[in-house]
Amino acid sequence: MLEFIWPWFLLVSLLPLLMKLTKAAESEQKALWWPHLAKFNQGELNLSVKKQSFSKHIIRLFLWISWLLLVVAIARPVWLGEPKSVTPSGRDLLIALDLSGSMQTADMKINQQAANRLDAAKQVLNRFITERQGDRIGIIVFGSKAYLQAPLSYDLDTIAQLVNETQIGFAGENTAIGDAIGLGIKRLANIDADKRVMILMTDGANTAGRVKPDQAAQFAAKQGVKIHTIGIGAEQMVSQGFFGPRVINPSTDLDEELLQKVADLTQGQYFRAKSTQELASIYATLDALEPTPGEDQWQRPKTTLFNMIALASLFFLFLALYTRWNAIRKGQF
Repeated sequence: MLEFIWPWFLLVSLLPLLMKLTKAAESEQKALWWPHLAKFNQGELNLSVKKQSFSKHIIRLFLWISWLLLVVAIARPVWLGEPKSVTPSGRDLLIALDLSGSMQTADMKINQQAANRLDAAKQVLNRFITERQGDRIGIIVFGSKAYLQAPLSYDLDTIAQLVNETQIGFAGENTAIGDAIGLGIKRLANIDADKRVMILMTDGANTAGRVKPDQAAQFAAKQGVKIHTIGIGAEQMVSQGFFGPRVINPSTDLDEELLQKVADLTQGQYFRAKSTQELASIYATLDALEPTPGEDQWQRPKTTLFNMIALASLFFLFLALYTRWNAIRKGQF
């Protein structure tokens, strides 16, 4: 269905017609002062008629079409699609993603190929986000500081795209877990108490920030924010040293005790992801969280037609100018 945001502007389309009628009335009044106009010979009248060439009519037609299309475009037409029912689950999920320097450790695998922790997290998160239809999801990224990458939104495709655009070091090299929790609490403050959920994924310990994680977790518990924590990173990795390859534990910096404490304080769960497969399994478990029933919402997709109609107006204006130039060149104007 076609609608106009400013339908009253369509009245402007009559402006040239009113101007033409006013001009015609003035010409008629002036003709009264020239009673011998009828005495003009027939040859002069025929000459006047011949001057109204075919090119002028075409130019006038193109200009009228261009004007009408311009007025319609400015009236901002939008095409409303068929209404669709969206049933929100009532769940608001904030995902806090670690972008510190240690997330570039290549101890994970994607399709049997070595991959760093952030790339593995992106792959799993993309699937998790796009399958949470009806939820609002937001993204917090943290390193030395915590930032809101994407506010809570039903536009899950855009959220997934923003996750793909994150890069290691965007928020600094260190790990401010407490600040990330604090920012999450702030963003969930105006949400219904039974709908506040935060997922925090990190591979290290709290090494930066102004807020201590345990204090932030205690405040989150008072605010009714449930925090699920995920520790990511393998326990074994082959490293090439001076004396040849050796097996090391790349997750020695992971503070599992802290992550378990944060989850316990907020009635959440702590998960340990040692591989991409385990991380995917964890998010499958999180995906099974019981949703809070919500009322059906009806949405109608809107498609703005301004750009298309405005371009059509310019096209006919160009045709008018080209036709006039061509007629002048041929001596027909």
